[in-house]
Amino acid sequence: MEQVLIIDDDMKLCELQTYFLVPEGFQADSVNDGEKGLERACSGNYSLIVLDVMLPGISGFEVLRYLCTKTNAPVIILTARGEEIDRIVGLEIGADDYLPKPFNPRELECF
Repeated sequence: MEQVLIIDDDMKLCELQTYFLVPEGFQADSVNDGEKGLERACSGNYSLIVLDVMLPGISGFEVLRYLCTKTNAPVIILTARGEEIDRIVGLEIGADDYLPKPFNPRELECF
């Protein structure tokens, strides 16, 4: 079973993503801040990481910078920061894709 890690401070959104991913054959874990997200991402064997930018503690961009050196798992940024410059920065740092909130949960199934 493919494992997905969701790093997002919005607990309801984590539940929604899990609700849609599990029936598609994924196991979904979630954490709600950047530091815990880094710990979990580096200690697990995840096939995909879904990362918010605006996190308590360290930002999602900082998490992404570190993850790019520690894991080969693809990272999708999913955030309310939908400005063009934020998308460019996220992709330049190493994100594999960037989805602005609000989003259709089925968009995640495409990855």
